[in-house]
Amino acid sequence: MDCFQRLEALIDSAGAGDVEEANALLRRFKGKSQAVATAMDEFMLDFVTLVFVVETGEEGFEKPLRKLVRTRLAILKHLVAVKA
Repeated sequence: MDCFQRLEALIDSAGAGDVEEANALLRRFKGKSQAVATAMDEFMLDFVTLVFVVETGEEGFEKPLRKLVRTRLAILKHLVAVKA
């Protein structure tokens, strides 16, 4: 399973322990470019927010947040592919 597939799986599970794993997966892209760094920060901010919402049981917010995090991941994936 590649990095982005694993990140997709983490979006689906979105548990407290998944934040550290997502950070570890993203470390390989550090230093690529400022755009990639910004996309990583935006993804992680939204992912942490998703984990918080899932952990607190705010079900009404889960679906739109998952969609947002998937969009952030798609942007990051695109930027990484362009910079490669």
